[in-house]
Amino acid sequence: MDADHPVSTVPPASAPPASRDATVPGTPTPGDGLHQRPLRLGRRVFAPTELVVMAIVNRTPDSFFDRGATFGEAEALDAVARAVADGAEIIDIGGVKAAPGGEVSAAEELRRVGGFVAAVRARHPELVISVDTWRAEVGRVVAGEGADLLNDAWGGVDPGLAEVAAEFDTGLVCTHAGHLPPRTRPHRMTYDDVVADIIATTVGLAERAASLGVHADSVLIDPGHDFGKNSRHSLEATRRLPELAATGWPVLVAMSNKDFIGETLDTGVDERLEGTLAATALSAWLGARVFRAHQVPETIRTLRTVSAIRGDTGLAVARRGVA
Repeated sequence: MDADHPVSTVPPASAPPASRDATVPGTPTPGDGLHQRPLRLGRRVFAPTELVVMAIVNRTPDSFFDRGATFGEAEALDAVARAVADGAEIIDIGGVKAAPGGEVSAAEELRRVGGFVAAVRARHPELVISVDTWRAEVGRVVAGEGADLLNDAWGGVDPGLAEVAAEFDTGLVCTHAGHLPPRTRPHRMTYDDVVADIIATTVGLAERAASLGVHADSVLIDPGHDFGKNSRHSLEATRRLPELAATGWPVLVAMSNKDFIGETLDTGVDERLEGTLAATALSAWLGARVFRAHQVPETIRTLRTVSAIRGDTGLAVARRGVA
């Protein structure tokens, strides 16, 4: 496999299985790809039944998970190459950690991600490149360098970012962040209905982006696990993912090793893989399509299994009972 031309993480079947219509009352049903549009990002078109991994590469010295392992440019480029070789089809590059901390100006954020996007694009022409930023001025630079997707994790706090996406013909992630300023931890957040708030916010942002000229098939919505939410909110958002999928906008989930997993299991950051993969599998079954992940091979194997159970893909090999 040519790393610059990655094969789809989970390729779609030629037709949905007939058994998809025969669900047992009272049991969860898989996300129905028939009611979703294809997702177009950069040079790639992802079919409604494809489950796509977005690998995280942080150009930050203080990320909660990797603790600065990919802050250096050489290390970050190596991490991109590994993720692509492992099968990730989107790389999400971030220059500012989400948690509170020292101020990172727009100029410093650009020092970390500007230029780096161009270097990744030169090495991986077919790769979908995403940049995690809430700032329009950063979005404008990285879109000019070849970014295909602007991942706005802070809920449209800078309305100009959607305008940049329209101008440069990039995709946009519209996230629910609890209506908080960037890099703010939630404190005693309350909602009458957290999922209703998520849907109203993300769909509103998606519709605004489309009205500005962002292609509707290049817009995703993200419930924003842990952003503006306590752990019970994040669990509820996961249980009710079919409601987000029913909006017709492709759903991205960013759950990897987050605090709601840690509080569910009472584990530290380095012991959350099993919980993350369980949440990933359930989210795929319930309709999510893009999965932001730190551990790419494990996430891909999990999604391949879900896809096979759903009937969207076949076996990698067939030995048992056929000899």
